[in-house]
Amino acid sequence: MVSRMTILVEKETDDEIGFDYEEILGKVIIKAIELEKCPYQCEVSVTFTDDNGIRELNRDFRNLDVPTDVLSFPMADYSPPADFSILGEDEAAAMYFNPESGELLLGDIIISLERAKEQAKEYGHSLKREVCFLTAHSMLHLMGYDHMADRDREVMESKQDEILNALGITRD
Repeated sequence: MVSRMTILVEKETDDEIGFDYEEILGKVIIKAIELEKCPYQCEVSVTFTDDNGIRELNRDFRNLDVPTDVLSFPMADYSPPADFSILGEDEAAAMYFNPESGELLLGDIIISLERAKEQAKEYGHSLKREVCFLTAHSMLHLMGYDHMADRDREVMESKQDEILNALGITRD
């Protein structure tokens, strides 16, 4: 069980969220880490932005000049996914840990609040559920999962459902 971790949350948009997002994000992030059996205390950064902000990041880092709902910037490359044993193998692995806290730097999650609101409306559920889904999805990316191949997509979808269901976060 993760007893201590750092979750840095920044809001770069004036859009209202309407629920205690810091508390619920913490629960989703911790549950993802627990279910993947990460042996380290972790640090995760979450930033809420708008479509323009995420579009700029998408353009700068992925050469795609379009907004998206969420971007994930993992600190490490895991192969296979969530194989945390690679992090302690050599001196270079030290760059994955915060030198002050000793926490594993999992990476950054960027969520377009504007897009999340649109998708919540489109899918007929709450903004809270959509933000939790995007966070769970992104946490899996931070731990090395992807959804490019059908089998990988199925694994990721199953893990997303497991995280959200464990917390009682359903489509409402």
